[in-house]
Formats: sequence, C-alpha cells, structure tokens
Amino acid sequence: MTVMWMLQTFLKDVFRVVNGLLKTALGPPSGSTTSLSPIQDITFRHESVKCLVSIIKSMGAWMDQQLSLGDSYLPKRADSDTTENHVTLNGEDGIVSDNELHPEVNSEHSDAATLEQRRAYKIELQKGITLFNRKPSKGIEFLIGTQKIGGSPEDVASFLKKTSGLNETMIGDYLGEREEFPLKVMHAYVDSFNFKEMDFGEALRFFLRGFRLPGEAQKIDRIMEKFAERYCKCNPNSFTSADTAYVLAYSVILLNTDAHNIMVKDKMTKADFFRNNRGIDDGKDLPEEYLGTLYDQIVKNEIKMSAESTAPQSKQANSFNILGFDGILNLVTWKHTEEKALGANGLLIRHIQEQFKAKSGKSESVYHAVTDVAILRFMVEVCWGPMLAAFSVTLDQSDDRLATSQCVQGFRYAVHVTAVMGMQTQRDAFVTSVAKFTYLHCAADMKQKNVDAVKAIISIAIEDGNYLQEAWEHILTCLSRIEHLQLLGEGAPPDASFLTASNVETEERTPKAMGFPNLKKKGTLQNPAVVAVVRGGSYDSTSVGVNTAGLVTPEQINNFILNLNLLDQIGNFGLNHVFAHSQRLNSEAIVAFVKALCKVSMSELQSPTDPRVFSLTKLVEIAHYNMNRIRLVWSRMWNVLSDFFVSVGLSENLSVAIFVMDSLRQLAMKFLEREELANYNFQNEFLRPFVIVMRKSSSAEIRELIVRCISQMVLSRVNNVKSGWKSVFMVFTAAAADERKNIVLLAFETMEKIVREYFPYITETETVTFTDCVKCLITFTNSRFNSDVSLNAIAFLRFCAVKLADGGLVCNEKSKVYGSSNPVAGVDASDIQTSIEKDDHSSFWVPLLTGLSKLTSDPRSAIRKSSIEVLFNILKDHGHLFSLPFWTGVFNSVVFPIFNCVSDQKEMEIEDEEYPTPTSRPSHSEVSTWDSETSAVAAQCLVDLFVTFFDVVRSQLPGVVSVLTGFIRSPIQGPASTGVAALMRLASDLGSKLSQDEWRNIFLALKEAATSTVPAFMKVLRSMDNIEVPGGGQSYTDLETSSDHMLTHDDLEDDNLHTAQYVISRMKSHIAMQLLIIQVANDLCKTDLQYLSADNIKILLEVFSFISSHAHQLNSEKNLQEKLPIVCSILDLSEPPLVHFENESYQNYLNFLQRLLINDPSLSEEMNIEAQLVAVCQTILQIYLNCTDSQSAQQNSGNRPVPQCVVPLGSAKKEELGARTSIVVSSLWVLNGLERDSFRRHVSQFFPLLVDLVRSEHSSGEVQQVLSNMFQSCIGPIIMQ
Repeated sequence: MTVMWMLQTFLKDVFRVVNGLLKTALGPPSGSTTSLSPIQDITFRHESVKCLVSIIKSMGAWMDQQLSLGDSYLPKRADSDTTENHVTLNGEDGIVSDNELHPEVNSEHSDAATLEQRRAYKIELQKGITLFNRKPSKGIEFLIGTQKIGGSPEDVASFLKKTSGLNETMIGDYLGEREEFPLKVMHAYVDSFNFKEMDFGEALRFFLRGFRLPGEAQKIDRIMEKFAERYCKCNPNSFTSADTAYVLAYSVILLNTDAHNIMVKDKMTKADFFRNNRGIDDGKDLPEEYLGTLYDQIVKNEIKMSAESTAPQSKQANSFNILGFDGILNLVTWKHTEEKALGANGLLIRHIQEQFKAKSGKSESVYHAVTDVAILRFMVEVCWGPMLAAFSVTLDQSDDRLATSQCVQGFRYAVHVTAVMGMQTQRDAFVTSVAKFTYLHCAADMKQKNVDAVKAIISIAIEDGNYLQEAWEHILTCLSRIEHLQLLGEGAPPDASFLTASNVETEERTPKAMGFPNLKKKGTLQNPAVVAVVRGGSYDSTSVGVNTAGLVTPEQINNFILNLNLLDQIGNFGLNHVFAHSQRLNSEAIVAFVKALCKVSMSELQSPTDPRVFSLTKLVEIAHYNMNRIRLVWSRMWNVLSDFFVSVGLSENLSVAIFVMDSLRQLAMKFLEREELANYNFQNEFLRPFVIVMRKSSSAEIRELIVRCISQMVLSRVNNVKSGWKSVFMVFTAAAADERKNIVLLAFETMEKIVREYFPYITETETVTFTDCVKCLITFTNSRFNSDVSLNAIAFLRFCAVKLADGGLVCNEKSKVYGSSNPVAGVDASDIQTSIEKDDHSSFWVPLLTGLSKLTSDPRSAIRKSSIEVLFNILKDHGHLFSLPFWTGVFNSVVFPIFNCVSDQKEMEIEDEEYPTPTSRPSHSEVSTWDSETSAVAAQCLVDLFVTFFDVVRSQLPGVVSVLTGFIRSPIQGPASTGVAALMRLASDLGSKLSQDEWRNIFLALKEAATSTVPAFMKVLRSMDNIEVPGGGQSYTDLETSSDHMLTHDDLEDDNLHTAQYVISRMKSHIAMQLLIIQVANDLCKTDLQYLSADNIKILLEVFSFISSHAHQLNSEKNLQEKLPIVCSILDLSEPPLVHFENESYQNYLNFLQRLLINDPSLSEEMNIEAQLVAVCQTILQIYLNCTDSQSAQQNSGNRPVPQCVVPLGSAKKEELGARTSIVVSSLWVLNGLERDSFRRHVSQFFPLLVDLVRSEHSSGEVQQVLSNMFQSCIGPIIMQ
C-alpha cells in the first residue's frame, strides 16, 4: 500500500507541475487582470513552454539511456564475450589432432611419411585454421592454395563440417556470405545433410549443431532458405512448398530463443506459437497436433551446438548467443509492439513494487531509483494532454521564432517518447498536430514556423520511423504535398496531363497540356492547378483545393510564391532521404511504411481534380531499396504491394493502369535477378498480380501490355525463372482464351519460343510446372482465331510428351508391364484413378492426354484429325512407360471418351422409343458428329494401339469391340464401313492370340449390335400405320396406268410426309447396318473359324438366325409393302431394299452352315448343323413359293376387287421373283449337294416344296434347270430303289 501511495503521489506531483506550466503558457484567462506587463507575460509564457519542452526532452533522454544500457526486451550480445567463450573452448588457434588431418594426406603419409613431414603438414594446416578463425575467406584461400583441401565447394564444405578447431562463429559468417564461391560452399554444406524421414525440429537441431548462426539478417536468411529447400527435397511430402519450411524454421528459432533465454520474461505460449504460424502452408494452417509436438520438443530440449551442449555456460552462454540469435528478434516481430514493450499495467506496477521493496530492504534512503522504462508510460499519460495543448496553442498564436522553435522541438520529443513507448493514441495525436501545423494544405498562408514543422516531420520520419506504425500515413501525406508544391514552383506540368481517361476525350475537352511557367520567376498566373493550391483546403481533404471556383488575387499568388521560396529550405534531398532511409526500418516498420504509402498513393491516383503518381513512383523505389530484405519480411511487404498493384491495375483510368503495370514490370525485372531455390513459391507470388489483372481487366490494352511485359521478363531472365513459370503460363493461358486475336498471337509467339528454345528451364526446378505448360498449350489448341496456332500447339504437345519421356519420368515397373499375358479382370475405375493420383510421374501425363482427348471433339476437321493422330502417336511411342493400372485409366478417361460420338446411334435408338415421330424429336447437333475421314483415322489408330500393346491392355478388349461395333451401328455409311474394316483388322492381327472368352466378347458384341436396335426400329416402323396414302382402293398397277391421276406432295399432309420420309431413311440405315453385321460375322468365320469353340459358333448361328428372321419379318409386313411404293413415288425416293436384305441374310446364313458342315464334320454332327441347314433351305423355298402362290391366287381371282395400294401384278412380281431366284437356286444346290444318306433322311421334309416349285411360274429358267438336275441325280435314284 505504501508503494502504491508513493507512486500515485509522484504522478499527482507531475500532473500538477505540467498543468501549472500549461496554464502559464496559455496566459491569464480572458477578462482576468494581471500585474504583469505584456513583455513579462510573453516571457513567462515562453519560459513555461521551454520548461515543458525540457520535461519531455528529459523523459526521452532518460528513456534512451535506459534502453541503450540494456534493453530488457531486445537483449544484445557482446561479441567480445562470445569470442572469449570460443577461445576458452577451442583455444586461440584451434588445436588439430593428427587423426583429424585431411584423409587424402593421411593416406599418402600413413606409411612412408617421416615424422618431420607430418609435423610440417600439421603446422601448415594449423596455420590455415588459425587464419580462418580470424578471417574465413583468407583462411580458405590459403588452405586451397597450399592444397590442404580441395578447391571445389564440396571439399570446402566437408572441411568446415568435419574439421575440429574451427571457430563456429566464423563458420556461420563464412556460410552466410553472398559472394559466389562461399554461396556455393554453403549450398554444398547444406546439401551434405540427409534429413530424410527426420522430424522438422530434429532436422533443424541436427543442422545447427555445427556452427553458430551469423548476426546479420541477410546471412541468416540465405542459410535458412537453403535449409528449407534441402529439407523439402529430402521430405517432398512434408509441406506444400519450401516457403512453409522457411517460415517455420524462423518460428522454431524464435521459440528456442524465447523459451531458453533467461532475459526474456514474457514467454511464448503454445497458443502464441499457433498464432504465429497461422496460414503459413500456402494460406492454410499446419495441423495443431504437429505444431504442438514441435513446440513441446523445443521447449523441453533446447537447440544447442554439439560442441557446447556439455560445456558449462557462462553468464551469457545461453541459447540466445550460443546459436547467434542475438539479433533475430529484430528480424521478425511476432507480437504487437504494445504487447511486447509494456504489458499490462498490473504487471508493471507489481514489477515496480518489487524494485521498491528490494531497495527499501537495503537502505533507509527516501530516494528510489527506477530503471524500468515502463514507468515512463504513466508519466506520459498524465502530462501528454497539457503538453499537446501548450505546444499547439503557442505554435498557432505566436510568430516568435524562439517560441515556435521550442514548440516544434517539444512536438519532436513528444513524438519520440510516445512512439518508442508504443503509446499509439498519444503518438498519433502529436504527429497529426505537427502535420496540420505544416500548412501544406493551404500553402498560401505558410510561414517560417510551418516550414520548421515540415522539417520536424522529416526528422521524425528518419529518426523514429521504426515506431510510427499508422502515423506514417500523416507523414507521407505531408511529403506528397511538399513534392506537389515543389513541382508547381518549378513550372512542371501536372501528372494529370498524361493520366487521362481517354486520349480522344482529352483532345476534345482541353488543349494539349503544357508546362507551367516557373512561378518563382513570374509574378502572377491564373492557372486552375495553382489557383486550387492557393485557395487551399482542409487538412483531411484528399487533394488540396478541391473547390476551385473563382479566381485569386495577384497578392495571394505572390504570397504563395514567397512561401514556395521558403520550401527551398527543405530541398529534394530531405524528401528523398526519407524513402532511401526505409532500408534501415525494422520488419514491422517497413510493412507499416508500405501500407501507408499505398494508401497515400491510392488517394493521389483517385483524386478527381489532380491525380498524381508521386507516391506510386516512390513505392517502386522503396521496393527496389528493400528487395534484399529477408524473404520473410519481403513477403509481408509484397502482400501489401500486390493488392495495391492489382487494385490500381484494374483502374478505369487506362493511363494509370498502364503506368502501374509498367512499374510492376520494372520491379519484376529487378526481382528476377535474385536466385530462387527449389520448392519455393515466391516468384509465383510476386508475378501473381499480372495474372489477376490479366484475368479481370476489361481493357484490351492492359491485357496486351501484360503479355508483352511477361514475354520480355521471361525471355530476358529465363535463367532465373523458377516458380514464376506457373504465373507465366497462367498469364499465357488467359491470353490464349482472349477475345482479341492480336493478344492470342502475341502470347503464342512467346510460348512457341519458350517451348522450342527454353524447355529445359521449365522443369529445371519444379516438374509440376510441366503440367502448367501443357494446360497452357491445350488452351491455345482451342483458339478460334487461327488454325495454325491450334495445329502448332498440338505439335508442341507431342514435343512435350517426347521431353517428358526422355526425362525419365517413368510411371511403371517394366516387370509389371510385360510380366503376364493373362488379362486382368475386376479393375475398378476408382482404384485406377487412385493409382493415377498416387503416382506423381503419371500425373504429368494425365493433363496432356486428357487435353488431346477433349480436343478430338473440336468442330474443325483438321484439328480433330491432328489431335487424334498426335494422341495415339504419343500413346504408341511412349506406352511402354505405362503400368497396367495407368493404361486402364488411359483407356477409360482418355481413349474411350473420344468415341462418344459413335454412341449417337444408341442415343438415337433411345429417342426412337421416346419420340417415334420426327416432329417430337429433339434435333441433333452436327458439331459432335465425325466425318468419315476422322472416323477412319480414329478407328485405325485405336486398333493400332490395342494391337501394339495387346499383352498389357487385353483387358480392354470389350471396350474396344464396343467402340468398333458402335461404328458399325452408325446410321452413316462411312463410319459403319470404317467399323467393319477396323474389327476385321483387329481379328486378323490377333486371331491366334485371342482366347475363347475374348472371341465370345466379340461375338456377343455383334449379337448385341444386331438385336438391340430392332425394338426401337420396329416402333418407328409402326408410325407408318397411321399414314393414309392416296388410292387406297386401287392396285398399284391401276394407279400407275391412270393417265389423269398424278401423285404429288399435295396428296399427303406435311406431317405425314415428314414421318414417311424419316421412316424410309431409318429403314435404309437399319438395313445397311444389319447387312454390315452379317458381313463382319461371315468374314470372321472365313478367316478364324479354326479358332472358334462350339459355344462361340452357337452365338454366330444366333446372329445369322436373328437377322434372317428379322429380314423375313419386314418383308411380311403387307401394309408396309402396300404403302412403301406409293410413298416413295410421292417423295421421289428409292424404295428400301427389303428383298435384298432378306436374300443376303439368308444367303450368308446358308453359306455359314454349309462351311461348317464341310470344314468340321465332327463339330457339325455335335451341333446338328445338317438339320439346321435343311431347315433354312426349307424356309427359303417356302418364301419363294409364297411369292408365286400369291401371284397365282390373284390371277385366278380376277372378278374380285383388287386393292389400289397393292403392287400391280405382272412385272412387279416377276421382278421380285427374279431377285429371289439366286437364293432359291443356292438352296436347291445345297440340298442337291447333301450326301445320299442325308438326302434320303431329309427329303420327305422338302419334297412337297419341290413339287410346288415344278408347277409354279418362274422369272427365269434357272430354277427349272436345278430342279431337273435334282430329280435326275437325287430323287430319281431313290424312287428307282
């Protein structure tokens, strides 16, 4: 309680003093009387202000003194202490034992070297080590020159890693150097570690045990960057990219320092550690279980160097300086300033109480010395308000140079104290007040005191920049206004003269912009920009003098010019020094600086009256200045800059957007000079604004500019592009889909050069970039502007496949490919996809192959054909690299989808069931239908591929056969013929290799093709029943011979015409398809009958039987027979070849049975083929007799009415009989060719038919001749017996 009372009393005394000085500085209240003379009153006021300034100045001096003596929050290492530790541990020169000499030298001298030679070698080596411990580069140069170590980076790295006696601090300093050779040594040193399957924390511990991290930020950055790359190479599935490992490494080092340094009081909790690492894995969080385990490992087991892990620690020998982490807390600030610097008031008071108690126990003195700067916060909190009021009122009301100078100094000291103490509210209040007192927003009223305030602003920016945070916006706004005034004074044209929304609009509205005359030399000038500045505005307005209506007087202009002369005291040096000094800002400050500058720049660019680019150009400058910062800090800066560039790049003001994109190009060119290691993603992040603006910008000029910028950067910095390839290809992909032809051609020109000349660079660092390249080329293949671009892009895809194969990205084990000739069944599609996803190498093939597969449906014939040829050539040339699961995936997701167009027939069959008439049927797009040439190429390529890799992909036979039978079922003649040829080639090439099950698959596919189409076709055919044709009561002969009746389109309704026309077309295509199936079955029997089992022959017999029966069924449709001739006459169409269909089907059926009977008697006897053959012959004879009997019946019934729609007797029937003669003759010859016993056994079945044939009328004498021969040679001998 006593201590609290003392503290409160002290603060009250401070407040009374400061408040009294405030009242004195403000003078007596109005209306009150005083005995002081005016001079005494002014003196009194000035002295009060001077006292206030002295108070705040003394606070700042004491604060600086305490922080410089020993900052309890940012401890510093004494280099001398560290050096002494090394001397104690290692000795001044670092003693090296005999058994630690260079192994090559040991081998040379182990047997023959004399003791003197060995001693001389050891002395010389020791000299090099001593030299290294003083100046590492000189020591390495000496050792290489005397051939004590090899001259390669690997040899030097091995020396640093294995040799004892080397100063660990010097090792760290040498590894962190940026010169070429030490950098290579560092890379070799890190690459010598094997972190495979090591936990991240243990890997970092293992890595840091051999040297002490240097104190320079850039050196630490280079080492940790390489460590992260190496860890990700050894453990490729550990993190999304090396950026994650890089940030996590810093976080672990900070945790180690925080947890094990006795000088850090406020320890990092596990929740703090989680928060620090939020979103570091490519925007996602690492699992909390993983981070929690890592946290526990570091907290429980400190990271130390192996040399010091067992050595006793001195007063400074803790983890903080053992590993060289003395400055690392300054590199990245993980906690907010206020949290880090001061903490809660309760904790501070408790800390002060402990100090008071400690002092009171040792001495009875009433004076208590406090060393904790936190006590200063309470003093500032009670006195900042009165000080602000005193300084502001005096500076505003007084023009006395001494008084105003004192006030400006008071502001300066107050900003320093409040900024360093992290008192945001108070700091911003003082900075804002100084900024307002600059009067830059109303320059015509400026005085010397305002210029002094400007100088104070610049001084604050340079000296206290690390602590300004949000206050930077006020300071940078002032700097922007200073530059604006200086340009006006020099007569330079405003930025608005070239930042116009449209050149055409500018020419129409205003004359061409001219530069202003130098105002400092010319007295009066009524110019809108000058008038606006002279009239002034409020401090918070985005631009000075928004309201520019009316003119100003010459006196005001002259005053303004005089004030411009005052600003000469500032000069460009002070202005530019603020931005150049940004390199010295710490990590938190530079990020705050960039954020503020982006806000100011946005305000400048969005000004409605006077858009400017000053801050934008400064953004580019500071980005240049700070580009060499560690990546961890630079990435935070770039997050801010990236959003800014995207926002302004999408501006409606074209000139502003162009300026910004060009500025971004300059930065990118500079940034690409830096080397990027493998598995990092920062180049991609840097170039991402180009991608976003390219995708979102509505301006063709901006999109073209981006393509040109990216092209220039890539072609000039191709050696350094690593992860940036991803953004490059994303830009070109967007350009490939652009609506402007010139943008597409410009992007493809660069893309062509990249693929032709720089392809090795694409996959040099990250092989996944290959996928981006392929996706980009695939987008170009879809270009609708130029077929040459599409064809060249397809050719480049083949080139990419060759490179992919040559690069050894093999996705199989050859033993698995050719290990077995048995088909693999039961492969699930999901399992295949899983195997593809798990195989990194196969994933490179997937986008290339699927892209070409989709391209085969392109509406352009040349593109379709080229893509098919290239796709199948790639598969054929490089298929030996693929495993069986991958092949299965290729067929399911790449090959078979190509032939979806041939499934149009199936879709049409389904629609036939749902929409039997053409008026209710949805229209088919012709775009997806292949032409005959494309179908032929595709089918031929499919068969070639399947035959080539049959041993691997034979399990895909059902799918291949389904595709080919789909061609056969096509309603178009060309693809159907193609399917026949392809299936025949497949069977001929693989006949002896196919198993009976595989033959069964082929024949079942043929059977399914023949039978599946019939139900839908018959449903379509039934639609003819509802059509009424003219002349329904007359015969066709009567209609044909009637001279006064002509059949025209008018005799049928339009709907009936369309229906009839559709039915006739479907009949013709259906008959053609069925005939092709018969042809295929017959041809397969001719060539491969010897390979077929009884079961497979049975399936073929079912195919022949079904098609023949179906053909006979169609010819038995009396109603159809009556209507077809009339409808075809009206539509002027040829009739469907129903009789030909029936004849061909039975002829092939007959030939197949006869061939079986002759070639394989035993199988024929087993399957009773002879009886089937006789039955088919009986059917053929009966069909023929039905035709003749109908004719005789009609002739004998001449008195009966003849239907008008029936085909006339006479010539029509004779023509039909003539068409059927050949099949009847064939069947008679077959019966005549039976063996005598067989003929005798079956003659009773067909003899009545022979008798009817004898008495029937025939169209030719062929039938009688065969009958005569049969009666003489076969029946006669039976009768004679």
